[in-house]
Amino acid sequence: MLRDGRVQEIDVTEVVPGDVVTLRMGEVVSADVRLFAVTGLECDESVLTGESVPSKKTARPVPSGSELAELSSCALMGTVVHAGYGRGVVVATGGATQFGRIALGLGKRQPETEFQIGLRRFSLLLIRVAGVLTALIFLVNVLLDRPVIDALLFSLAIAVGISPQLLPAVVSTSLATGSRQLARRKVLVKRLVCIEDLGDVEVLFTDKTGTLTEGRTSFMHALTPEGEVCDGILPMGLACNDATLENGRLVHASPLDSALWGGPVPPAQREASESYRRLALVPFDHERRMVSVLLEERSNSRMVVTKGAPESVLVRCAVVPDGARMTLEAEFAAGHRVVALATRSVPTEQSTLTADDEKDLRLQGFLVFLDPPKASAGEAIKRLAELGTTVKVVTGDNPAVAERVSTELDLPPGHTLTGTDLDALNDEQLADLIPATTVFARMGPEQKSRIVRVQRGGDVDVAFLGDGVNDALALHAADVGVSVESGTDVAKEAADVILLEKDLLVLADGVVEGRRIFANTMKYVLMGTSSNFGNMFSAAGASAFLGFLPMLPSQILLNNLLYDSSQLAIPTDHVDAEQLSRPSQWNIVLIRRFMLFFGPISSMFDFMTFAVLLWVFHTGPDQFRSGWFMASLATQILVVFVIRTRRIPFLQSRPSVLLSVTAFGVVTVGVALPATPLAPLLGFTPMPFSFLFFLSLMVICYLLLIEVAKRWFFQTSAPRAPQKRGHHLGHRMHRRAGRFSAAKLPKISAKQ
Repeated sequence: MLRDGRVQEIDVTEVVPGDVVTLRMGEVVSADVRLFAVTGLECDESVLTGESVPSKKTARPVPSGSELAELSSCALMGTVVHAGYGRGVVVATGGATQFGRIALGLGKRQPETEFQIGLRRFSLLLIRVAGVLTALIFLVNVLLDRPVIDALLFSLAIAVGISPQLLPAVVSTSLATGSRQLARRKVLVKRLVCIEDLGDVEVLFTDKTGTLTEGRTSFMHALTPEGEVCDGILPMGLACNDATLENGRLVHASPLDSALWGGPVPPAQREASESYRRLALVPFDHERRMVSVLLEERSNSRMVVTKGAPESVLVRCAVVPDGARMTLEAEFAAGHRVVALATRSVPTEQSTLTADDEKDLRLQGFLVFLDPPKASAGEAIKRLAELGTTVKVVTGDNPAVAERVSTELDLPPGHTLTGTDLDALNDEQLADLIPATTVFARMGPEQKSRIVRVQRGGDVDVAFLGDGVNDALALHAADVGVSVESGTDVAKEAADVILLEKDLLVLADGVVEGRRIFANTMKYVLMGTSSNFGNMFSAAGASAFLGFLPMLPSQILLNNLLYDSSQLAIPTDHVDAEQLSRPSQWNIVLIRRFMLFFGPISSMFDFMTFAVLLWVFHTGPDQFRSGWFMASLATQILVVFVIRTRRIPFLQSRPSVLLSVTAFGVVTVGVALPATPLAPLLGFTPMPFSFLFFLSLMVICYLLLIEVAKRWFFQTSAPRAPQKRGHHLGHRMHRRAGRFSAAKLPKISAKQ
């Protein structure tokens, strides 16, 4: 650090704009710095841009509005100096830096998840129904001159009975079961509530490097200027580098040189490269964008070999073959990285080399590199498409490379949008373009977050998969943030789900599991609300014309306890394939219609039971309550086997063994309870055997009617659109207890 005219070392927290800092290899940049002097400076900016190759730096200014990955005249906070030396002036510190803005963005309240929205709406529905029904029952009983305290207790019992008390337990059990299943599939869930949101995902934004590709640059082949494969130039390409060769391995090599040396080079060509003796070197720098070496062959002849960016090498060639530019265009269109290789013979007495010698070159050919697509990525994308989840690429990489990868993986055809294009659009225009766009390239952290936010605003459930600091804001903004175990700490902190393998197939397993959990939760919600509403409506109606309460408050609560206990096995139930094939969302309109449609059917059978109990069996208050307790418990428990599937129960869709055992077991306990020694204590009395025959016949008829009604209901009601989510900025809330923040920055020194 240069301050007050002298070099000194200070704590990073004391760095201020205007300070002059020096950057050396291996150091972490402590602030956003405008460079004014560089010597071969390269910075690893993968945490911000997602680029796997270090960025070359220069002191030359860049155009205003340049994308983050194109700020070659700046060294950014949080990045690491990969090679070279540089000096610059601090222009931003702390939260004003690109890195700091990401950290501050993570301090915002996270969006409410789709599952949380659904639960809230469902709770409000229950509150309204329970409030109306409770007030009505209390008023009727008071008008009939029933004791006020009895009327109040009965009304409160009805309010308790209509609500699915074990919904939190069923949801928690489902989520815990799903979490264990996902852990076996190498998916760790940080927030259980996000499992069901994972199943609702309609659009998945994912980075490219390491997810769709292998995450490492690999050498493909060498080409002549006319585009023909030619291994003859490989020895010169191997020998031309500014690294050090130790025991057959390159030390301090660039990623491209490392890829070349580790690539599929024929042994004969590798041996031929060792026959060269390097006499002089002009190392790579960002101004020239090339490296040159003076090589001596065994024949004592000498030549200059230059390797670098094609556009820089070609202008130094005496003659450029006609097919060279066409070859380059074809390789760039294929999404490949290309390095040009050129040579020039020099006198045998020349022993030095300067940049002035990089002239009158002869183009020998091109070295082609690629970060290849993952073998499993295509299969994963196809599977996600079958699940109704659209995959879109959001990357900081070059548009041509990203387009090529998306084509090779058979992603749906679409437009490509760059960060510069994005900045020229308002949110409404961006929302219109996102559905038709497959690749978002050269995107910065805030641009990624904006894409996610705008897509969520269109009533679409969004997941984002990323592993770098530059992905943290988007992870934070998505319905489900997904990172990987090898990702940065910032990304993993912002994510809700962690993949132990960076593989979309693993994520597809998570989507399926999320849908299974949601489907089982909805079984309980639909069955519980309709059955409870029907039984409580029946109790309210019976209390209006009977001279006694149709069921004591304690019996209502016992009925609900047994009923809810039988449903604890729902999380283990099987789910039909068609319920897993598409995203599902809370549909409060459908739930309300289901409750109002099937509840009266349940009540109709209850009133039939009342008539039989009063006019056939001539029961008194205790026997009436015992008979209806048995009938209501049996019907509302066994109806789960019809409600749980849209197929024919048992024949086309079999329930889990645990659900079957639990349901029939609790029904048996409820039917036998009036005949046990506990009956007097609970206000029950034994029922005649003939009533059991009637009960069995009634349950069979009830289930058959529900099956017929179910088919008609879903044929007419299922196609209706789900309720709009209505995402807006005002409903943000905390999604986790801790925030990504620190009381004090780490002790990183800004050295001389």
